[in-house]
This record gives sequence, C-alpha cells and structure tokens, in this order.
Amino acid sequence: MSVNPVSEEDVETDMARQKFQKEILLLAFRAGKLLLANGAEIFRVEDTVYRICRAYGLQSVRAFVLSSALFLTAGNETEPQFAEVWQIPVNAANLTRVAELNELSRHIELTHCSPEEIRAELDRIENMPDFPLWLQVLAGGVCGAAFSCMFEGDPADFACAFVIGLLFELYFTRIGQPHFSRIVRNILGGALIAALSILFCHSGLGHHLQSLMTGGIVLMVPGVAFTNGIRDLADGDYLSGEIRLLDALIVFFCIAIGVGSVMALYGWFTGGAPL
Repeated sequence: MSVNPVSEEDVETDMARQKFQKEILLLAFRAGKLLLANGAEIFRVEDTVYRICRAYGLQSVRAFVLSSALFLTAGNETEPQFAEVWQIPVNAANLTRVAELNELSRHIELTHCSPEEIRAELDRIENMPDFPLWLQVLAGGVCGAAFSCMFEGDPADFACAFVIGLLFELYFTRIGQPHFSRIVRNILGGALIAALSILFCHSGLGHHLQSLMTGGIVLMVPGVAFTNGIRDLADGDYLSGEIRLLDALIVFFCIAIGVGSVMALYGWFTGGAPL
C-alpha cells in the first residue's frame, strides 16, 4: 500500500495553523485572567474564554475557574496540546475592565478579528488608569455622608460623615492598601471610623453616633465579593461561592473587631458614659 508523501507546504500550513490556535488560547487565557483579577463572576470568566476560543473553531478547550485560580487545557487530534494554570491574587474589583472585556468577547464573536487586534485591546484594557485619588476620596466622602442621612442623620451628621469618608479613603488608599495585610487594614479601618465618629459626637459637631458609624462602615463593606459569592452559589459554583462569601465574612469580622475595640476602650476610659 502506497503512502502519499507529505509536502513541505502542508507541513508549513499545519504548523502555522497550530501556532495560530495556540496564540488564540493564550489570548483567551489572558482575558480570563483579567476578568477574574477584576472581580468578575465565575460563569462570566468561563463564558468569555469559551466565546473567544470557539469563535476561531477551537472546540477542545476546557476551563476550570476558582475565585483565585484559572486552569485552561486544550488538545485533540487536530488542535494543539495546551495547559496553563494561573493563581489570581484577590484585588479590588474594577467593573469598568469587566464590562470592557465582556464587550470584547462579543466583538470577537462577530468580527473574528486578528490576534494582533485582540492583543492590542487586551493591552488597552489592562493598562486602563484607575480613578484619580481625588475622585476616590471625594466619592468616599459623598458615599459616607449619603448613607449617614439614610440612617436618620441630620445635616450636622451629613457634614461629619463626609469628613469621615474623606479621611477613611485617604487612609485606605495611601496607608492601608500599600502597607498592611487585608486583615490588619480592615481592623484598623473599622477602628478609625469608630474613633472619628466618637470624636465628632463627643465634640458636639455630630449628633447621632449610629448614623456616623454606619456611613463610614458602608465604605468598607465588600459588596461585590458578597454579591458574586451568592451568584456563584446560585450558578452551582459552590466552592468559589463559599470562598468569596468566607472572604466577605472575614471582612465583616475585622470591621466588628476594629469598631468593638474602640467602643470598649472609650467605655473603659469614660466609665460607660453615654455620648
């Protein structure tokens, strides 16, 4: 039985096809990493990876996603063998990047753009600047003041909660986040909010301690992690959902330690005198 020889052109074509497929796999993996690092849900990470790969005919891809890790494999008779594992550190959520990556995956499905175009878009999204410090601090002040009013605060409480929010955001962005672990950062943040709230009430500038504390504590609540944890559980991603919920509960516990410690110290020094 004769065997048809494989021409050099066929070999080069096959090598070029495998190189192209591997490039797509790496780009899909990078997109998944960026989504997970910026607070996306598990199902969204998997969906994006599959959308990008299947837009270019890659059907053997298997993605396994946890809240802090991404595993991607591929390979069969016609597709290249591929395996990547990446640990994703827990970062603050950036939903702007998540929205941009979500749009990019849909755009790839519709247009089948080149790997160079995908890489350029991923570079742009990854290097998107964060919000400027002054805007983060201002937003913290406005958010704290608004929630203080929601919890029966008066105009004086609104002004005090605005200052507390400003000071907390300055602490969080300039001292806490760069220099402390998450647990220490959150304990000290809760203590700072409680101390400032007591100070304002004790000086007569603020009138309702509960309103001031609530306005400040809301800035520390991990709403994205808590919401995504519940959504992951609802989608059947039980392990990731439990990890995210546990992470959120640890933050709540740290806030309670910080606030409770300051309240206990104040009561000890004043003999339990009411504010």
